[in-house]
Amino acid sequence: MNPDLDRLRSVLASMPGLAVAVSGGVDSLTLAHVASAVCPDFEAVHAVSPAVPASATERVRRHAKAHRWRFRLIETGEFADTAYLKNPVDRCYYCKSNLYRRMREVVGSKVIASGTNLDDLEDYRPGLNAASETGVVHPFVLAGIGKAALRGIARSLALVDIAELPAQPCLASRVETGIAIDATALGFIDRVEAEVRQHIANADVRCRITPMGVRLETSEQPPEAVLAVIAAWCESAGKTWLGLSEYRRGSAFKHGLG
Repeated sequence: MNPDLDRLRSVLASMPGLAVAVSGGVDSLTLAHVASAVCPDFEAVHAVSPAVPASATERVRRHAKAHRWRFRLIETGEFADTAYLKNPVDRCYYCKSNLYRRMREVVGSKVIASGTNLDDLEDYRPGLNAASETGVVHPFVLAGIGKAALRGIARSLALVDIAELPAQPCLASRVETGIAIDATALGFIDRVEAEVRQHIANADVRCRITPMGVRLETSEQPPEAVLAVIAAWCESAGKTWLGLSEYRRGSAFKHGLG
């Protein structure tokens, strides 16, 4: 018995027509798994973008195929939005506005749900304003479920490949506020982080783009050989390698800029 799962199922039972925005992390994938069993007219929607790690897209594809979800890939067009590309302090507002607007176009009158959980409400998350403007619901919040509890739900459903996934926000979150978002730079970030995660799979890993250069933040020490590879990649890309430092959540976010 899992009372958190029971409450979540009860919340979702009132939403028979539901489209879940599935980013590929533990939150939205867990929500999609529960919704697929409760909501008769469920579909998972995943946005493909330079800001979304390739591994996240592959993870969503794998789960959708294995569990026979109705599944839709969309492009949200945020890279045509100059307000987003300027990377202001509220960049996430423009990202989510594009996402939810496009989802509404393709899912019609269905309820749109996100994987936002109770703990997320404690952070500065301008994307929540975009959700409010477009009527997006947050089932974990409605059920009073935070991050630890939703991981417990994932474990109770035997979702072993995602239950302990580190937080994986979009790649644009690695670019310091005020530095323009660039698809090539995001591809570089994804390449670096994918290389590091081959060696420290469950660690927090962030490749930060700063005005001074590229800094790697990790919660565990990667092999020196990996750091040498990244330094070489930086040199080839004309970027200054600043080396390794301890992972700090949100360190690329600079209030008062942008």
